[in-house]
Amino acid sequence: MKTPAVDERLVSLDQFRGYTVIGMLLVNFLGGFRVCPELLRHSNDHLSYADTIMPQFLFAVGFAMRLSISRKLRQEGVQAVRLRMAKRLFGLILISLVIYSVAPPASSWSELREMGLWDALQEPLKRSWFQTLLHIAITSIWILPVIQARVAVRVLWLVMAAIMHVLLSAWFNFEWVHASPRAIDGGPLGFLTWSIPALVGSFACDIFLHRRSDEQPASAALSSSLSLALMLMMIGYGLSCGTRLYDVTPTVDSKSKITNLAASPVWPTPEQWSAKMASSQSLASFLAEPPFISPPPANQRQWNYWMMSQRAGTLSYLIFAAGFSLAVFALFYVCCDIYGLQLGFLRLFGINALLAYVLHDLVATAIKPFAPSDSPWWYVALALALFFAITSLFVRHFDKNGIYLRV
Repeated sequence: MKTPAVDERLVSLDQFRGYTVIGMLLVNFLGGFRVCPELLRHSNDHLSYADTIMPQFLFAVGFAMRLSISRKLRQEGVQAVRLRMAKRLFGLILISLVIYSVAPPASSWSELREMGLWDALQEPLKRSWFQTLLHIAITSIWILPVIQARVAVRVLWLVMAAIMHVLLSAWFNFEWVHASPRAIDGGPLGFLTWSIPALVGSFACDIFLHRRSDEQPASAALSSSLSLALMLMMIGYGLSCGTRLYDVTPTVDSKSKITNLAASPVWPTPEQWSAKMASSQSLASFLAEPPFISPPPANQRQWNYWMMSQRAGTLSYLIFAAGFSLAVFALFYVCCDIYGLQLGFLRLFGINALLAYVLHDLVATAIKPFAPSDSPWWYVALALALFFAITSLFVRHFDKNGIYLRV
């Protein structure tokens, strides 16, 4: 596939990014309150609305990287463009390490020496540091060598990363991210599967910008994007059906204590296969719950690699989420680039996403001490409105003064 047109700008990309940022602010602020609906909470065993936000960030990153590099290739060589992009990404790593605070691993120098380097760094590596910004930076570095390559190369890179993640999860990673302290967003190896929505974003860049450069009807781009989105969501859901092999059955589990985490979480044992086949009477017993629907508790179905899990960054989760992100973007494309609709509120957060991300945590830290976790819904709603008002005020001030936080 040829390089996309580089002189056009998709309004939908800024609107989509703004929607994603606002969604992130919403779920991050509400998640700690008891009145928060389960759909807006991050889940560890299925896909919630909150779990769709971060894949959309990575989707937008892949789209923007493909577009940005295509623009710069006209003026600079490939190596110069890659070097500049790498410098920016390492700058983002530095920003993320500063933003994400780490609790002191030891109370004294002697205690720190006794802990050793690995014990001191294990919690930051699994939780404190490896959050959204660091995942974006590491994932972007991982896909940088192929972001300007043809589709076949990027698909092979995606497949290779997926296979690596499955094998490493079977070796140690799935159990490690669930061991104390539990990881966030897949931990240090999460970049392997976070690269899936990022590379799908690069495919979307080709699809929608080629439509303009080749003067094709908008329906052609929409048809291609929605077909790809549907295929990815079907593959992701199909993989998630592997979780049904971990249903607790008396044949396998009656003689042992049932734990949340399955003993063989990636490759089901022959006993599990046999027990499932023996206990299943219809095709429905092999189908996982649809996305956004909670599965049974762990004492009825043990946690495993095939469930959609943001904590483990599982393959089924990120393939489905990549397709979902593409479908949502296609909706924004129709509204914004075909019908000319756009919201200033979305634009404001879309063009200054990094600044909004940095500010929102500071604003939330100032408000939440006055909003206990068991507050009634009306009080939480007032706190949320104040949170958005203050964050918007800051972002709008920087926008009016032409100040944008970019790496």
